[in-house]
Amino acid sequence: MDRRAFIVTLTGSLLAVPLAAEAQPAAKVYRVGVVLEGGPYYAAIDGLKAGLKELGFDEGKQYLLHIRDVKGDLSAVGETARNLEQEKVDLIYALATSVSMAVQRATTTVPVVFYAGRDAVDAGLVKSLARPGGRLTGVQARTTDLTPKCLEILKEIVPKLRRVMVFYNPDNPTARESAKLARDAARQLRIELVERHVRSVDDLRASLRALKAGEADAIFVTGDAMVTTQAQLVVDAARTRKLPTMINERSIVVAGALAGYGTSYYTVGRLAAKHVHRVLLGTSPADLPVERIDRFELVINLKTAKAIGLTIPPSVLGRADQVIE
Repeated sequence: MDRRAFIVTLTGSLLAVPLAAEAQPAAKVYRVGVVLEGGPYYAAIDGLKAGLKELGFDEGKQYLLHIRDVKGDLSAVGETARNLEQEKVDLIYALATSVSMAVQRATTTVPVVFYAGRDAVDAGLVKSLARPGGRLTGVQARTTDLTPKCLEILKEIVPKLRRVMVFYNPDNPTARESAKLARDAARQLRIELVERHVRSVDDLRASLRALKAGEADAIFVTGDAMVTTQAQLVVDAARTRKLPTMINERSIVVAGALAGYGTSYYTVGRLAAKHVHRVLLGTSPADLPVERIDRFELVINLKTAKAIGLTIPPSVLGRADQVIE
């Protein structure tokens, strides 16, 4: 090749480089819908982001979150989920068993990664934990099953415990199951369970305002997602009346509840990130076994104990995985 031909060839090659670069398709940015009732469940979104980052997915680059907070209104979940499906999100992340069940009923094609605090098979979310068999998979903690243990710990913390108040929505199947477990456990522990039915956040606020001295010796936040979203209201009302509170999620104890036995929503989110990542990259939820959380932590807030004038027995402190001082 002579010098002139070489220059022409080289120039043509250089011109082709940017053209080829421009022809490359842009990397896909996945759209993830998130449906929750608010409150402490936001910790699961933080965990999801952290888990996806560990897997090489950065928010704003590889994926976008479309967060839909129904603010404790379970009846709004169905329409919210349908709208997300119509907007063609690539996946919906549903937080809480009741929310996940409503998302499942309201949608037809979009993959769903869920968090369930009760048995996902019993709730009808999957056919089996090992082989979900549909368009749903996720993380299961079965914190509802911890209800008897939570009451047992509460009784140990407050030996003279006689009456425990619970707030829940009787229309919520998970809340009903949790209430039944609490009722049975209370009977075994010789405790009276004082049940207050609340079907909305407004109902809960009204019930807390109406709480009278002597009605209860403690408050137990059971497995109702709506009540959990308002846990800070419950904790604040209890502290004003110097009542102990028991919960099954760590962050609420950090925020002021007396004690908690269960998992953390941040951990739930980090675990869910693996499923979200794989589904976005093409794996069918039907082939992704449900991730199970089997390790639970006991957390005690000594600052709250001091504020309500309660001494935590050494036997309980010795078993605690975390003590907040």
